[in-house]
Amino acid sequence: MPILSKVNFMRWPLFRMWAVLVLISCGVAGQALAQEPGARDRIYVVTHADLLGPNMPAGKKLLQQYVADSRKEKGCVRIEVYEQVSRLNHHMIVEVWESQQAFDAHIAAAHTVQFRQQIDPMLGSPYDERLHHILE
Repeated sequence: MPILSKVNFMRWPLFRMWAVLVLISCGVAGQALAQEPGARDRIYVVTHADLLGPNMPAGKKLLQQYVADSRKEKGCVRIEVYEQVSRLNHHMIVEVWESQQAFDAHIAAAHTVQFRQQIDPMLGSPYDERLHHILE
C-alpha cells in the first residue's frame, strides 16, 4: 500500500502543472477573443417579432428570406432567426454588424425596407429592435 501512495503522490505535481497550463491557455484564449480586431465597433441587434396566428406561415417565410438577403450584405458578420420553443409565433432575430455604418446601410437597403413594410401588418405587437455593443 505505501508504494501506491508514493506513485499517487508523485503524480500530483504533474497534475498541478497540467492544471496551471490549462488555466493559462484559457486566459490567453479569452484575451484573444476579447481583443478580436473590430469587436468594439460591432453592433449587436436583437429584434423580437411576434406573428399573429393566421400570418405565421407567410411571416416565417418572410423572416427566412430577410435573413438570407441580409447575409449577402457587406458588413454582416452574422444573422439568425430563432423561434421560441413554447410560443411558435414568437421570433427573435439576432444580428451582428461590423460597424454602425454597416448597420445603417443595412437599414437603408431595399430588401430591409420591403421586409419591414411587409412584416408590420403580420405582427401582434410592435417590431421591437434593440441595438447593443460589447461591454468591456
